Amino acid sequence: MLQAVGRLSVSAAPRILFGIRHYCEKTATKLRVSQALADAELGKNVKVQGWIRSVRAQKNNVFFHLNDGSSLQSLQVVARAEMNDPSLTFGSSVEVKGVLKKSPNQKQPVELEADQIHVVGECNPVDFPFKVKERHPLEYIRQFPHLRCRTNAFSSLLRIRSEATAAIHSYFKNNGFVQIHTPIITSNDCEGAGELFEVEPSGPDYSEDEKFFSVPAFLTVSGQMHLEVMSGAFSRVYTFGPTFRAENSQSRRHLAEFFMVEAEISFIQSLEDLTKVMEDMFKSATEHVLAHCVEDVDLFHKHVTPGHRDTVDAMLTKTFPVITYTEAIDILKRSSEIFTFPTDWGCDLMTEHEKYLVKHCGNIPIFVTDYPYDLKPFYARDNQDRPRHTAAAVDLLVPGVGELCGGSLREERLNLLRARLQAVGLDDNYSWYLDLRRFGSVPHGGFGLGFERYLQCVLGVDNIKDVIPFPRFSNSCLL
Repeated sequence: MLQAVGRLSVSAAPRILFGIRHYCEKTATKLRVSQALADAELGKNVKVQGWIRSVRAQKNNVFFHLNDGSSLQSLQVVARAEMNDPSLTFGSSVEVKGVLKKSPNQKQPVELEADQIHVVGECNPVDFPFKVKERHPLEYIRQFPHLRCRTNAFSSLLRIRSEATAAIHSYFKNNGFVQIHTPIITSNDCEGAGELFEVEPSGPDYSEDEKFFSVPAFLTVSGQMHLEVMSGAFSRVYTFGPTFRAENSQSRRHLAEFFMVEAEISFIQSLEDLTKVMEDMFKSATEHVLAHCVEDVDLFHKHVTPGHRDTVDAMLTKTFPVITYTEAIDILKRSSEIFTFPTDWGCDLMTEHEKYLVKHCGNIPIFVTDYPYDLKPFYARDNQDRPRHTAAAVDLLVPGVGELCGGSLREERLNLLRARLQAVGLDDNYSWYLDLRRFGSVPHGGFGLGFERYLQCVLGVDNIKDVIPFPRFSNSCLL
């Protein structure tokens, strides 16, 4: 063939060579590593692209493991010694063509016998912050937000996060919820806590004295109120998106930007209707993740948080207990534990209280209901049970984290809601919210689940900064 090309005219030769390259390209099936490991193309010419996780050179052969993020497991590539190259190092990106064969090693089903190796991007292993065969702690890899996805632990976390996202969407779809894209820029402060990021444009075309939206605008702290608008026409709605809190906190539980799963349900009359959805969603999503991310979850439960799998199994097999806030305070007061914060009736439950209550109830998730009315936002339904005035509100507390979900029945009675808004000085801003009660209002309720805290709970990860791709918190906005 090469001799034939040599006798052709100069203008014809490039066309023939292109045809040869095109033919080779066609006959090599491009596979992801996960597909190659499933040996669907055994005995065939394939092309695999990815990053080298380890290299081992011998007299006659060079072995390296290739990973492209599609699987925790890497594909072993076997090449002749003369194909070795100084740029075949840990961390470099390569494209490999060859034949997929059964591996003689029982620990791996297949291996790729390389015919061609092309180094796409070199990596100096001396300067690369992660070292081959070294298990780096989550605290260490957190220093490199632009590179940590290349570690086994964080790539596993991202696959789990992706699968958990799909599982939550699937749960809502299968249960008749309509997804609503609630706005990120909003003019209301849903929580009433004032921890807001104000939004204003910058540049020569904008005056500091003139507001872009004509009213103060903020990054959303919750999509709840927009869901309440939609619950006037749809009986079941949900949203899943980013939310923002300007909390000056460096804790292991808080972020300035995080993701919330929020749902609103019309025509419900009790907290039991709400807690059933919260528990079902938690268990459905977790069962899905455990079934579809076996190796990735095992990495965390075996090496990052040993023994946590037993806690997760207990969460899935047991019904979540329900206690009232008053019962919770009684439990805390009878405890021999010394708490930093007070445990008097009317005080908010702090993280130390929440974690103690979870352990007291068997180290499984628990619902705490009927909080003091003054502790909850203006939209929480008044139980009208004086002298201990409570609201129809509920929190889901989980092992290792504390509060995971917060929800309530919403105050649908116009006169009570109007009085509450006047009492907290918000009656001028929420006339539209009162309209929802004037025109076809129904009993309804909803909840929000912190997605990062959910991942902490299932995986046993202590710091919330280790379960989100790019953590945002006070004094830190890297990348």
